[in-house]
Amino acid sequence: MLALRLTRAARLAVQLRRLLVASASAGTGFLLLCALGHALTHPDAPGASSLRLAWCAAPLAATVYLAVAVARADPGTRPRPGLSAIGLGPGRLMAVSATTTALSAALGSVAALLGFLYLRGDLTGAPVDGAVSGVLALGQRLPAPAVVTLLALVPAAASAAVALTLRPRAPRPAPSAGSRRYGRFGAYGWGAARETFGAYGRYGARLASASASAPASASASASASASASASASASASASASASASAQPAGGRPAGAAQADPSGALLTQASDTRPPATTNGDGAARDDTGPAPATPRAHTTLLPWGIAVLTAGLAVETYAGDTATRDAAPSAGVLLGWALATLGLALAGPGLTHLCGRLLQAVRPGALRLLAGRVLMEESHRIGRPLGVVCAVASAAYAAAALHDADATDFGPLSLIGAVVVAGCTVATLLTAAVEAKHARSDTTDALLRLGAPPTTLRAAAALRAGALLAVFGPLTLVVAQLASLPLAR
Repeated sequence: MLALRLTRAARLAVQLRRLLVASASAGTGFLLLCALGHALTHPDAPGASSLRLAWCAAPLAATVYLAVAVARADPGTRPRPGLSAIGLGPGRLMAVSATTTALSAALGSVAALLGFLYLRGDLTGAPVDGAVSGVLALGQRLPAPAVVTLLALVPAAASAAVALTLRPRAPRPAPSAGSRRYGRFGAYGWGAARETFGAYGRYGARLASASASAPASASASASASASASASASASASASASASASAQPAGGRPAGAAQADPSGALLTQASDTRPPATTNGDGAARDDTGPAPATPRAHTTLLPWGIAVLTAGLAVETYAGDTATRDAAPSAGVLLGWALATLGLALAGPGLTHLCGRLLQAVRPGALRLLAGRVLMEESHRIGRPLGVVCAVASAAYAAAALHDADATDFGPLSLIGAVVVAGCTVATLLTAAVEAKHARSDTTDALLRLGAPPTTLRAAAALRAGALLAVFGPLTLVVAQLASLPLAR
């Protein structure tokens, strides 16, 4: 009931995105029902029917991907302070998102069933003649369990993916004190706290002996001296060590330069811990707190993405060489495209991050610096949708080249599948862009309050789009050319 109320009270943009999910679910469900109709019409060709069903995995994955993006961008199901007190914690909101997604996808599945029955003539009594008549199983009874199973596949997969993506996660623990952190240049080590700005130049911040052999020589000379002078030097060194141990690590009293009993001067060293402070009762208090979590690097998956992309192209080349000239694309081609899409999705955040770094190279100005930093910050949001769009554009380019070379007719079902996949990927990219824009709204408002002209922000957005197009455009053409070569032979 709560999911229905939130669905009804949502804004127009949210309703349009849910309508897109329902439309994609309708297209995918119709393709699944057509695969079932082909299996009923051609019982002697189970291999062709299985291949049609396998190719339905592409629109199914695209629909699920769009449903996850729409659920993440839904402002009505985001955790807010105070909602846990009334029973709407992160787990309950995740369940509401999954239920809303299942309702949208179920609506599309019902529309697909009505359309399929209309084409069969079960609703009007007159079946539709045309190219799709061979996959409608005309004059045959549809098995109800198979129809329900195929139509429930899209809502179940979409809701499960949304629940898995939006599940409550515990915050990542801070790195342990033994982990290596890096501060200023040359001051790396096993410090327990990061070095703050200006800590290196603070007066008396670091004290250490300039020579490690000075205490050893002093102790040796003290042991070799007479008993009276040895006791005097020992008492002097004990008082000096007691005063040194009483001195906090982060400061020293003003006055003369400090020295050890042997006369060696104490110089500054690279101690990264700030001065210890005290509470009101004089007890020591640690103000360092837990160290902030290290930001996640988005370029670590770039080599893996390139490796998976190469493997996908290799699988597709092998499948294209072993297939016959007039045969339909085999399951090996589908596997190769799936691996190529996965590789581009993995490499997308890293490529977007590198685009931001390239924009800031060679003495950048304010415009390039702003555009580059925004790209680096948003690489985890828009990188994967960009990679998927690049893969789909490569597939479309390769299919168009194959059509021009062989004059192949793909048919209406192939056109429906292509429209579903392309529409879902583009809609996912636009949804991710809108989500990223809302995430940086506070930063944009702060820049406008500081006096930044709106034209500068628009120019930075155009510069980001141009940089992404300059990187992903040639990559799309290269992947498309490599993928179309084995299919055109």
